[in-house]
Amino acid sequence: MATAKPKRKSGLKRAPAKRTPRKAKPGTRGPLPAECRLDSLPAEAEEVRGRVEREGGLVLGAYRDPLGKNPLLLAILPIDRIEPTPFQRDLSQAHHRKLADVLDRTGMFLDPVIAVTAPKEGFWTPNGRHRLEAMRRLGARSITALIVPRREIAWQILALNTEKAHNLREKSLEVIRIYRGLLDEDAKRAESQFAFYLEEASLVTLGVCYERNGKFAGGAYNPIVRRLEKFSEEPLSKAVKEHEKHAEMLIDLDARVAEVIAKLKARGFVSPYLRAFVVARVNPLRWIQGEPPPLEEVLKTMRERAAKFNTEKIKQEDLASAGLRLRSETTQKPMPFLAKRSMLKPSRASVCSVFCASAGQTNTSIRCARRL
Repeated sequence: MATAKPKRKSGLKRAPAKRTPRKAKPGTRGPLPAECRLDSLPAEAEEVRGRVEREGGLVLGAYRDPLGKNPLLLAILPIDRIEPTPFQRDLSQAHHRKLADVLDRTGMFLDPVIAVTAPKEGFWTPNGRHRLEAMRRLGARSITALIVPRREIAWQILALNTEKAHNLREKSLEVIRIYRGLLDEDAKRAESQFAFYLEEASLVTLGVCYERNGKFAGGAYNPIVRRLEKFSEEPLSKAVKEHEKHAEMLIDLDARVAEVIAKLKARGFVSPYLRAFVVARVNPLRWIQGEPPPLEEVLKTMRERAAKFNTEKIKQEDLASAGLRLRSETTQKPMPFLAKRSMLKPSRASVCSVFCASAGQTNTSIRCARRL
């Protein structure tokens, strides 16, 4: 009886799983309602109260939040004294117009925006941009705001908003905008101390790429950058230079990949996944055992391979077979729906999985196939 051959284990380490807090027992955390009462304002909250009055606003009340007992102020602010933070997602014209229509129908504004003090004057809202613009569209003179005395809460709120980003481009742009804001606030602190706000180091690098080229094909390189890019212990002012250097290398690599794609198209290859196929062919990570090399070295190798890419050796069936061959070599079995997709449209599901599997991201290949 023939014995099955042992599966080859990849030498690449998987990214650590995100930890989520365990569910606490009911009624075991935070103050009781009576304990949320705030008879006198602490120094930081008193300073915010003074800012509200100087800006022409009105403080309605103050209390301690029912989770961390932090002081919060409820106020009415002049609408021209509050602006969205400069490092969040672009305004959606359709969303804020629809919201304005709903507010106009109800005749009430019932959802206060979160606000923090701006660096010099006025206030910032890290999560109320569309409500703010909707009220402005209706001609409102004031807006209700829940003011947090700690300005750093803006980064934390935007980190939560980053999770809601619709695609890699939006998420990367939000992260790099947060990064730019952190540079203005505290550029001397280590980058690793802001990991919670930035989520992944790769998003900073890709964000720089999208800043310089809004149509950059970040999805083709994200599995590679995500695996190799780590938060640095260096100050933000120094770490950002490394991200910008890596971004330049990625943009240069993508230009070389685009040249290969143009040659393939000239030979009659037509597919929206040609870039993924080419990136997989020039990616050295699949063949490396043990600890992977630094990102700069990998990008340099990929650029050299792209420059030497021989398009004359590529056949049409390579696009369909490459993904199936790579999946057979990985330790994770393909999901049933993935196999079904492969039978129906082999050139789409398999080519999308080829670059993900080459970076050791078998789970990513499944997610990519879902979107096809």
